[in-house]
Amino acid sequence: MKVEIKQLSEQQLQQMGVFDWPIWEKQPSEFDWYYSSTEQCYFLEGKVIVYTDDAEYHIKAGDFVTFPKGLSCKWKIIEKVRKHYNFTD
Repeated sequence: MKVEIKQLSEQQLQQMGVFDWPIWEKQPSEFDWYYSSTEQCYFLEGKVIVYTDDAEYHIKAGDFVTFPKGLSCKWKIIEKVRKHYNFTD
């Protein structure tokens, strides 16, 4: 399972309604996570490394990220995270 990281334009984000999604914030920390639904999110602030069985993903402010349903991973928050998020299934 792969984490998808994209750069979207302001217009694309607005068309998707991203700025109306809830906001999640978290201070630097490490934790295990399992996605029981697909999550799409847009990082407003922060730096994170997400470790999966197959890869490590470096995520930063400005990234639009899709975490697939069924993914098990470990989050390492380097700098405080603030992101819009939406679960799709």
